[in-house]
Amino acid sequence: MRVIAYDPYVRPETAAENNITLYSDLDRIFQEADIVSLHTPLTPETRGLVNEERLALMKASAFLINFSRGGVVDEDALYKALKNGLIAGAALDVFEEEPPPHNHPLFELDNVLLSPHSAALTKECVVRMATGAAQGVVDVLTGKRPQYVVNPEVLQEK
Repeated sequence: MRVIAYDPYVRPETAAENNITLYSDLDRIFQEADIVSLHTPLTPETRGLVNEERLALMKASAFLINFSRGGVVDEDALYKALKNGLIAGAALDVFEEEPPPHNHPLFELDNVLLSPHSAALTKECVVRMATGAAQGVVDVLTGKRPQYVVNPEVLQEK
């Protein structure tokens, strides 16, 4: 499969090493990709990133997958695009409002897959997360730097 990506923080060399074509124009991703998969934090810059205009750029045979945050996709625009056949389908693991209301319009569509922001919570994933958390506690108690530190500024270097 040919992988194209947009990420302003990835070095071109890293993309090339992984056989990824890195584009500097986000709209080009929406125009060319058969599947657009979103993996971005919700920030003021990414809120509404996927809007009516970007959905209109997509191929009628394309799919949108949102694994990032609900506010990244304009759900009203997505509903219209799916309902009118502008794109083939979508899969969402996140919603603007979580949990979504029981009468959310996306629930009525056949060309969308929806999960409750727990798609990654497989048995194996939960075991790995628990093991990693426990290892972090052991590391701290034995004077080691934990592998995954969210707030490194609180660690005092010795």
